[in-house]
Parts: sequence; structure tokens; C-alpha cells
Amino acid sequence: MGEVNLGGRPALYDDENEFKAKIEEYFNEQGTGSTITGLAYFLGFESRQSFYDYAERGKFSYIVKRSKLFVESCYEAKLSGNNATGPIFFLKNMGWKDKTETEHSGEMAITTITGMQIT
Repeated sequence: MGEVNLGGRPALYDDENEFKAKIEEYFNEQGTGSTITGLAYFLGFESRQSFYDYAERGKFSYIVKRSKLFVESCYEAKLSGNNATGPIFFLKNMGWKDKTETEHSGEMAITTITGMQIT
């Protein structure tokens, strides 16, 4: 049995190899300038969410995850540039977090005063 269309437009891609080839074409053209929005537009979608929805379609899930990872790696590579604000913003939206960890070592001495006398 085929997929049930619950309204809206029919799927743009039924063949995962065609979908993957089109994504690779975009990445080859854009290189490290690749974006999720640009990819969604190139694929013919009307929104990023339409691209993300393909991750819910079993045979497309791996391709969508790898594509998102490639775009994330493009932004990660831009962190060493002079203006990293944009890439930082994007990566935070992809789940990255600013996190500072402080590690303490050694012993801590606690002195307890039980009685005081004021004179």
C-alpha cells in the first residue's frame, strides 16, 4: 500500500536516491556556504519544516540527518573567523549550548564556632 496523502501537496520526492542526489548537487554548488533554508529552497520546498518532515519518512531519515550535520559542520567551521556571532546563533538553534564548567580539587576545612563570649 502506498502513502496516504492527508491533504496538502503530494510528496516532492518518492525515491531516496533522487533526493540524495539533489542534496549532493546543492552541497557541491554551495560548499561551505550551504544552509538549511537554501537547501529547502533548492529542493523545491516551501519551508524548512517541509525538509525536516522528510526525516519522519523512514527511508529519508538518514539522508536528512546527514544533510543537517553537513550544514552544522559548515557553521562550526566559521567559528574561527572574525565574526562568529552568526554561526554561534545558528549552532545554538541546532542544540549547542554555552557551558562553562569549573572543577574544584583539594580539601575544604570547616571550622565551627559553638560558643562566643563578648567582654
